[in-house]
Amino acid sequence: MTASFISRIAVVLVVAGFAAGCANTIRGMGQDTAGAVTATQQAGQNIDRAARY
Repeated sequence: MTASFISRIAVVLVVAGFAAGCANTIRGMGQDTAGAVTATQQAGQNIDRAARY
């Protein structure tokens, strides 16, 4: 194997690692957003219940 071939393989592996990291970050942001929406809805329901008394 030549050095050029090995360096190309290394670059591909590094890029794949970065892509996997980005995918995990985006997935985590989606979960955080869903949690924020749920918390906002619950807060609105609490305010609605408090206003009824």
